[in-house]
Amino acid sequence: MTIVKGKPMEKWIREFPDLGPILNYTPFYWSNPGVKDNKEALQDQPLQLKDMKDAEERLKRFAPFIAKAYPETEKDRGIIESPLIEGNQIKARIETITGQKIPGAFYIKLDSHLPISGSIKARGGIYEVLKYAETLLQEHHLLSETDDYSKMTEATYREFFSQYTILVGSTGNLGLSIGVISAKLGFQVIVHMSADAKQWKKDLLRSRGVQVMEHPSDYSKAVEEGRKEAENDPKSYFIDDENSKDLFLGYTVAAIRLKKQFEEREIQVSPEKPLHVYLPCGVGGGPGGVAFGLKVIFGDAVKCYFAEPTHSPCMLVGMMTGLHNEISVNDFGLDNQTAADGLAVGRPSGFVGKVMEPLLEGIYTVSDEQMFRLIAEMADAEGIHLEPSAVTGLMGPSYVVQNDLKVTDGDTHLIWATGGSMVPGDIQEAEYQKGLEYKNNPDIR
Repeated sequence: MTIVKGKPMEKWIREFPDLGPILNYTPFYWSNPGVKDNKEALQDQPLQLKDMKDAEERLKRFAPFIAKAYPETEKDRGIIESPLIEGNQIKARIETITGQKIPGAFYIKLDSHLPISGSIKARGGIYEVLKYAETLLQEHHLLSETDDYSKMTEATYREFFSQYTILVGSTGNLGLSIGVISAKLGFQVIVHMSADAKQWKKDLLRSRGVQVMEHPSDYSKAVEEGRKEAENDPKSYFIDDENSKDLFLGYTVAAIRLKKQFEEREIQVSPEKPLHVYLPCGVGGGPGGVAFGLKVIFGDAVKCYFAEPTHSPCMLVGMMTGLHNEISVNDFGLDNQTAADGLAVGRPSGFVGKVMEPLLEGIYTVSDEQMFRLIAEMADAEGIHLEPSAVTGLMGPSYVVQNDLKVTDGDTHLIWATGGSMVPGDIQEAEYQKGLEYKNNPDIR
C-alpha cells in the first residue's frame, strides 16, 4: 500500500478524485474552487499596483543602459518587450486537432522572442539583477535615480560589480536570463542547473563567462545548492525562484505593457468580453507574476489558466491539495520527467501558490507527445519555433470550451509563448521532425 504524507493513496484519491487522471499521466483540466471576485482576491495580497509601477519605473531608468549594452534593443529605446500577434492559422489547426470550435479572437504573446535571453524569464530574472545592481550602487553613493544609467557600461562599474557574486538554481531559462545580464554588468555568476536543463543552455552560459554547476538531480536540489552556497558569502546574492518578490514583480510589469498593446490594437477587454490567458507553469514565479499583474490591471475581465506537463504538475498538485510546497509530484509517484525543461519542477512555490489561490481559474496538463505535435503545428501554421514548454498554452482554449466555461465570440484568448527563439537551429529541426511524427499519429490530440 502506497503511503503519502502518512495517508494511504486510496484515501487521497477519495478526498481528491481528480488525482486519478493526474496519477495516470492523463491530460486533464482542473477548475479551481477557490477563485474569488477580484476585489476580494486582491485585498490581502502582499503586493499592489504601486509596487508594479515602481518596478516599471526602475526598468525605465535602466533602459539607457540596456540600449547601450544590447544594440538589438535600441529600436525600442532599451525597453525589453515582446510582440503581440494574431494566431488565426494555429487556432484553426487546434480546432481540427481537438474537433472543438473555439469562439473568440486568438492572440499569441511572444515572450519567446524577448531580447537578450529569448524567454519570459527575461522579465523577472533581468529585473531582479538590475534592482540588486541599483541597490548596491546607491548604497556606495555611486548612482542616483536622476543619473544616466548608460554609464554602467563603463569599466569602473564592471570592476565594482566584479566584487560580488550572483547565484541562482534553474532548469534553464531563468539561469540563462540571469547569467547573461549579470555577466554583462560584470558580476561573478554561478548558475546551479538541474539534470533537466538542456546542454545548449549550459554551453551558451559558459560562453558568456558564467560558471555552471551541474546537478544530477532535479530543480529543487539545484535551488537548494545555490541557496546554501550564497549563505556562506556576504558578497553573494541568491535569486530565489521559489520565493522572490522582486522576481515576481518583474513579471507583473508585463500586464502594464500588454494593456498598452491592446489599446494600440483596439482590443476590447471587459467583463462582457473577457480575456482568457494561458500560461505555462513550472515552479510558478513567471506565470504567477504575469497572472497577478493581469488581475490588477484588468480585474474580473481577465481569466488566467496555468498549463503544466502531465509528468510534472506540481502547481496543480500543490493547489488542489492545499499543501503547496509541502507536497511534491514525486510523493505521488509521478516521475517529473518531461521534455519541457522549464516546467520540470516537482515542488511548486508556496509563495506563488498561495497568491494564486483566489486568482486562478484553473490548471490543465499537456503530454510531451502533444507538445511536440504543437511545435510542428506552430512552425507550419505561423512560421514560429517554440520550445516544448512554450506550446503548452496552445491547448488551453479547447480545455476551457470543453469544460463549458461559457466562451463567446466576443472573448479574447491569449497564449503566452514563453521561450524558443534562442534554440539552436539543429535542435529546432530535431524537435520539429519529432513533432511531425506525432502530427501524423491520429492518437495524439
